[in-house]
Amino acid sequence: MHLPDAKLAQVMDRFQMIEARMESATDGAEIVKLSKEHAELKPVFDAVTRLHKARQSVPELEEMAALNDPDLSPLAAEELQDLKTTLPELEHGVALLLAPQDKDVNASAILEVRAGTGGDEAALFAGDLFRMYSRYAAGQGWRVEIDSVSEGEMGGYKEIIASVTGEGVFGKLKFESGVHRVQRVPATEAGGRIHTSAATVAVLPEAEDVEIEILDKDIRIDTYRASGSGGQHVNKTDSAVRITHLPTGIVATSSEKSQHMNRQIAMRNLKARLYDMQRTALDTARSDARKSQVGSGDRSERIRTYNYPQGRVSDHRINLTLYNLPQFMEGEMDQMINALIAEDQAERLAQLEEEFGHA
Repeated sequence: MHLPDAKLAQVMDRFQMIEARMESATDGAEIVKLSKEHAELKPVFDAVTRLHKARQSVPELEEMAALNDPDLSPLAAEELQDLKTTLPELEHGVALLLAPQDKDVNASAILEVRAGTGGDEAALFAGDLFRMYSRYAAGQGWRVEIDSVSEGEMGGYKEIIASVTGEGVFGKLKFESGVHRVQRVPATEAGGRIHTSAATVAVLPEAEDVEIEILDKDIRIDTYRASGSGGQHVNKTDSAVRITHLPTGIVATSSEKSQHMNRQIAMRNLKARLYDMQRTALDTARSDARKSQVGSGDRSERIRTYNYPQGRVSDHRINLTLYNLPQFMEGEMDQMINALIAEDQAERLAQLEEEFGHA
């Protein structure tokens, strides 16, 4: 992709303007805002500077290589060849930085796993999925804290909601939202027949630096007795909290032992759901002209199949099948997640190229 010089000049001008304003700004809020934008643009500015210098060097080296200088010309020709090899890499790097970005890519996230069709087997599969994500999170150095849980009668979970905290959580897990299907012989199946069950996964970015206004008149807070694990304390007190956002009907719950803590957790999760609703509405509006298959966040879309008899896991959005299901369920998900990220990057680059085409 050849990036237009005018687009690169815009980036340089914007960065230099921010630096100039930072030197003269006195308002604390403005300084914070400018510092944040400066930090975001600095890698782009540095990459554009390297690309600009490389482009300027090409005609100079071509001129030197054309001279009849037995000492200088071969060196210039060799350097020119190296530069022509490097230029596409520099262009690609800048293009990725300029492509439309998900501003929540580095955010922590709320992970929700719910049993779908399949009864007890679906709850067991939901439990397997949550364990898979927990293992993956541990490998990434993230912290997983369970906010709310409803256990299945035979094990697993009817529903489990957890906070996953760390750098880049949402950017790596956001492609997991959707319906996950499993094909295997359930432990409860005496005849050895393969059953198909499903679980639904939702990954919501935690709303950071975003004003989500929730008015007291718009919410109803209920307390109730938690079910599932938790010991005698859970059985004796109505400590669990359910917050209902009346205008949207969105419900957030938390079932830890402390009612005060549950209110905080449920309110945080409610904000994440309202923020996710805003994101989804914005993404839908943006995708009217261009439908994206990866990262659409459609909770009803069947995105992946886990086939135990064949030991394979298949992602239907990018047509990728891996034959490492046992390792995958132990949290070794990097190959799949990296492929989804690469596909998303390709789509963002295509969007950027389309933008240049209409510029």
